[in-house]
Amino acid sequence: MTLDEQFPPPPPETPTYGVVLKSARTAAGLSQVALGNIVSCSESLIGLVERGQRKPTKSFTIAVESALGLNGDLFRLLPNTRVMSVPKWFSEWPTVEENAHTIRTWQPLVVPGLLQTERYARAILAAEPGATEQWIEEAVETRLRRQSVFERNDPPMYWALLDECALLRPVGGKDVMREQLEHLLAMTERPNISIQVVPLDVGATAGLLGGFTLAESDGMPDHVYLDSAGQGTVIAREEAVRQVSLRYDAIHKWAHPAHVSRRQVCEVAAGYGFQ
Repeated sequence: MTLDEQFPPPPPETPTYGVVLKSARTAAGLSQVALGNIVSCSESLIGLVERGQRKPTKSFTIAVESALGLNGDLFRLLPNTRVMSVPKWFSEWPTVEENAHTIRTWQPLVVPGLLQTERYARAILAAEPGATEQWIEEAVETRLRRQSVFERNDPPMYWALLDECALLRPVGGKDVMREQLEHLLAMTERPNISIQVVPLDVGATAGLLGGFTLAESDGMPDHVYLDSAGQGTVIAREEAVRQVSLRYDAIHKWAHPAHVSRRQVCEVAAGYGFQ
């Protein structure tokens, strides 16, 4: 099935973007003010878009879909927009991140999304089968928008475990990797961010089956996001979260301390031309 077949142009009788937005907002029990607060825009803008008096942007649509738990409903109504199938976690996980006070992640192959530079993220996403330039740009924009959690007044504590091979894999080439590793070093200077590297010579660890992220929040259940070859899975079941948390702890015991990890990132970055 082609992308155009998967997301055909809406027929004339299809509800407008504004009608769908208002219906979804009402179903979620949110006022225009409340939705505006969530997506960082004014009540008047929400109203203008709902009444069809303001053209919605792609970034606005990304934020609203996340806030309302939609799955491409609004993207399909954007003019001249064709997107690949939107995974379920697209609408669910960013909301979990935004409400988290603690995020712990393990990544055996690549740098975690919240720590990726724009060019590194683009190189990762361009490797997706069937990816179009438009989809790549929108996916990059979504990923970078998620990183705004670190700019909150009360940013979450972020604990990242990276396998050493995530530093060695030359994603995007030498210049992209140098920039990415420099960014990791800059992020380690923030008091709420910890990056630790699990060395290759450890051999087998409890993390070889794939990456995952744990998010803890006040007022909502803890969640886990599991990476997979197909699409990510978000789970809030207590037992599943507990099992993944134990796996994180098992991996963590093999990680270098933060200061040693930083030195290792510097050494790898030097190989890419960092001075």
